[in-house]
Amino acid sequence: MRAVLTVIGKDNVGIVAGVSNKLAELNINIVDVSQTIMDGYFTMMMMCDISQITKEFDEVKAELAGKGEDLQVKIHIQREEIFNAMHKL
Repeated sequence: MRAVLTVIGKDNVGIVAGVSNKLAELNINIVDVSQTIMDGYFTMMMMCDISQITKEFDEVKAELAGKGEDLQVKIHIQREEIFNAMHKL
């Protein structure tokens, strides 16, 4: 099972490390990642394998949102099938 994770906010030291460490803590594997800085704003999109999580998905979402607050960014995760359904033409 996979999920799409996005991170957006003002660029700051430690965002990638903070997000990656939290994902490891939640037993989430990063499958693919793309990130860039646009005019001082950090943007990152990750494809993640969530098949090994031991918590409910809503708990994972809440913990990642909390980590985003700590890092002063917005972190959003959603299941791949939901992401795909929302972006169909």
